[in-house]
Amino acid sequence: MPAAGTRSYAQAADFPLSRPAIEGVFIHGSNPRNLMARDRATAKEAALTAARSAARAASADASLRPDVSRFPADETYDPECTRCPRLAEFLTESHQKYPSYWCRPVPSFGAAAPRIVIIGLAPGMQGANRTGRPFTGDYAGILLYETLYALGLATQPTSVSYDDPLKLEHTRIINAVKCVPPENKPTPDEIRRCNGFLQAELAKLKSARVYVALGLVAHEAILKALGRKRSEYKFGHAAEFRLDETRHLIDSYHCSRYNTNTRRLTPEMFEAVLSRARTLSEL
Repeated sequence: MPAAGTRSYAQAADFPLSRPAIEGVFIHGSNPRNLMARDRATAKEAALTAARSAARAASADASLRPDVSRFPADETYDPECTRCPRLAEFLTESHQKYPSYWCRPVPSFGAAAPRIVIIGLAPGMQGANRTGRPFTGDYAGILLYETLYALGLATQPTSVSYDDPLKLEHTRIINAVKCVPPENKPTPDEIRRCNGFLQAELAKLKSARVYVALGLVAHEAILKALGRKRSEYKFGHAAEFRLDETRHLIDSYHCSRYNTNTRRLTPEMFEAVLSRARTLSEL
């Protein structure tokens, strides 16, 4: 049984199938329709792999580096932040290696007054650190943006770059750590230092009704930013917590390639969480 104050929504059968599920996208099984869907998912990964290879091949051209002027500094974001010496040094090294990449702290993306706020971990080297947008250019973004599109929370099912036409509806994506960390592993001190930006941004987002934590690090970062005790909110996939009269926290395993390939997180499980978030946000 779920702990007091939580509610589990891990069973996809509790929710109607969305457009990708109906079309078979990302649904894995043995029937011909699902095998075709698996082939489509594999094709998307192959296309992304090719795009990343092309970007690396062109990475010496500094003129291709995304324009930072669209993202001015404020209490929620600083494109020139050097609070974490290890991360700042790694960004400098990364920019020297890949002059065309973003190689700065990655800004949040989405609606200015969201009902749903999704919090991830940190940028990936060949993903957001390259493109300048969360979950863009990495494999985790394939499932994330497909699912948001299926639920009517995104205007297109793919995210390519920080300046493509994609818009998020009533939804915003924030990373707990804004800079790419070596080996994709931020230290506890780096997570703590960056939490000030998250705290400031969540305080500004008065419209938010649901926070979705992608993984344990994001879960704990949200609690710290909101001034809540970790001991009162145990992380678990599809665990749901009522924070106050208007706000909820829902957990999900991170939509990383590792989690999806090992089936720790299935597309159905992930869609169920985001569908529940949509319901709680009263959209």
